[in-house]
Amino acid sequence: MATISGASAAALHSLSPSDVDFLQSLPKAELHAHLNGSIPLQTLVDLAHEHLTLSPDNAEEIAETIARLKSGLMLDEISDFFPLFREIYAITSTPSALSRVTRDVLDSFLKAQSVPPAGFTYKPVPECTYIELRTTPRATARMSRYTYLTTVLDEVEKFSADQAALIVSIDRRMSEADAKECVDLAITLRAAGRRVVGLDLCGDPEKGDVATFEKHFKRGKDAGLGVTLHIAEAKASTTAESLALLGWHPERLGHATFLSDEHKASFFGDPCIEICLTSNFISKTVQSLESHHVRYYLANDHPIAICTDDTLAFRTTLLGEYAQLLANPPLGLGLRREQVRRIAAMSMEARFK
Repeated sequence: MATISGASAAALHSLSPSDVDFLQSLPKAELHAHLNGSIPLQTLVDLAHEHLTLSPDNAEEIAETIARLKSGLMLDEISDFFPLFREIYAITSTPSALSRVTRDVLDSFLKAQSVPPAGFTYKPVPECTYIELRTTPRATARMSRYTYLTTVLDEVEKFSADQAALIVSIDRRMSEADAKECVDLAITLRAAGRRVVGLDLCGDPEKGDVATFEKHFKRGKDAGLGVTLHIAEAKASTTAESLALLGWHPERLGHATFLSDEHKASFFGDPCIEICLTSNFISKTVQSLESHHVRYYLANDHPIAICTDDTLAFRTTLLGEYAQLLANPPLGLGLRREQVRRIAAMSMEARFK
C-alpha cells in the first residue's frame, strides 16, 4: 500500500471524485524516480528483518532509519537527506534484495494496488503509463556493478518497452574511475540490446566537481543515451557550475530550482524540467507552491514533467503530485484540466527513446 501525507495528501483530499478520475485517466510518464528512494515501506521493513538476521552489526542505525521513514521525514536542508541512504544501501546490497526492491518499485508505479493509501477511498489504478527508473550501480561484497545493473534490468525488462526503462545514475561524489566504469557499462549494455536509455548526474549538490564527468557523459550521449542532470538543486549551486552543465546539452534537467535568468537564456533545445513538488518542500529548497519555480516554466510554456523523486522518503505518489496541479489554492495551483492534460502529455513526449 502506498503512503501519502503532507501537501500531496491535502491536495488529493480536496479533489472531487470526478477530478481524481480525470487525473488517473491521463497517460503520464514518471521520469525522475530513484530506485532506492522509492522502495515501498513494507518491502524495506521486510528486507531489514532479513538483513539483520544475517548481519546484525548495524541494527540500531537501520531501526532508526526505518523509524524516521515511518514517522515522516523532517529535514532542515537538502544536505540532511543523503545520509539517510547509508542504511537503505546496506539492506539492498545483495542481488536477491535488489531484485525484490526493483520488482516492488516497478509494481508500485505500473500495477494497480489492491487498496488506496490510508485515508482515501478512490479505486487504485496504475500510477503511470511509463517509468524511467534511475539508479546508481553499486559494487558490494555480494555483487559487481555489472551484476547490479543486470539484476535491475532483468526486472525492468519484464515490462514492455512502452512501460519501463532504466537510467544509469552517476553520483557526483564518485571518483572518475568509478564514473567511467558506470558509463562504460551503460554503453555496453545498451549496445547489447538491454533497456538502458539514459544517464543521470545526481548526488549531494555540494559535493564533487562536475568537470570530472563531462567527457564520460559526452561518450554516453554519442552512444545514443539520453542525458538528464540534477542542476541548481541547492542555493549553494554556483552559476559557473550550472552554465557548465547546460553546456553538456542535456535533454532534461532535474529540479532546476535555482537557475537564474542567465541560465535560462542558455537553454539548448528547451530541455524538459523534471519537477518534484513535494521533494522540494521537504528538502526546504522551496517554501511553498506560491514561490515554486514551476510557475515560471508554466508561464513561459516550457516543457515540464511532474515526478515523485523519492516516494519512500517524501511519502507521496504521482497521483498526489498531479493533485497539486489541479487543486485550488492554497492547496494547489488551480490549473484547468486542459492545462494538466498538456503537462501529462509533455512527460510522455520527454521520454528517452
